[in-house]
Order: sequence, then C-alpha cells, then structure tokens
Amino acid sequence: MLTETEFTAAAERHLDMVYRIALNSLRHPADAEDAVQNTMLRLWRTDTDFAGEEHLRRWLARVAVNESRRIAAHPWRRRAVSLEEAREPVFQDRERRELYEAVMGLPAKYRVPLYLYYYEGYAVAEIGEILGLKPSTVQTRLSRGREKLKTMLTEE
Repeated sequence: MLTETEFTAAAERHLDMVYRIALNSLRHPADAEDAVQNTMLRLWRTDTDFAGEEHLRRWLARVAVNESRRIAAHPWRRRAVSLEEAREPVFQDRERRELYEAVMGLPAKYRVPLYLYYYEGYAVAEIGEILGLKPSTVQTRLSRGREKLKTMLTEE
C-alpha cells in the first residue's frame, strides 16, 4: 500500500491525466469526476508494488478506462453533453482546437485510442494494454480514426 505522502504526490501528478481520459471516454464532466474519484480510491486501496512512475501512470490509465466503461454501462448514467458544455483543454491555436473537437466527435472506439496516442503520448502497445486490445487492433483503430478525421476535416 502507498503511504499517505506517496498517494498524495501520485494523485497530484496524475489527476489531470485521469480526468482527461475519463472525460474523453464519458463526455460528461460529472461522470468523469465520478470515474476519477473511483480511480483514486482504487489507488489508495491497492497493494500493488509499482515498478516505477511509468508503471503507475499506465495502471492509473487502465483503471480510469475501466471505471469509465463501468459508469457508461450503468443504467442511471447521465446524458452525454455537447463539447461546448464539457470542460475542455484550452488551445490558443484555432486549428488545434478544431482538431481536438473533431477527435471528440468520433465514435469512442476511434476517439479513445487517438486521444491516448496523440494527447497523452502512449505507445500502441501501451494503449493495447490499457484498453485490453491487441496492438494490431489499436493500429487499425488509429488508422481508421485518422481516415475518419481526414474525411471530416476535408468536408469542412
């Protein structure tokens, strides 16, 4: 188990990443906050010995994805909100903001791998571990997601 100091430090370092992953998956700030809270509670209770910072980061991402899936499957789940209503990252560049909005408009099976790859910096193999998919499936979803983005952005 983590000591209180270790837990606090880990939570401060990774809270934003966990929230972004949950918000990306759930598209509703209150649901994302619930997923973050559950993820941090699991971190507090875990007896896992983390091999290093990267192991902890991947573990948190995996738990955040699983918690998001669990919340999404709940029958009392709140409705999805528009991108304007959700708290999103602030981009100074209009093109980056439009690209982010286009990524958020994709179906979850393409949106989540693209988000983890480009915005969180995970490798294909790591995304496969986080999502419980084979690396080849992740590659396919990334490729198809890029094609969908290209189609969406060239139509505009």
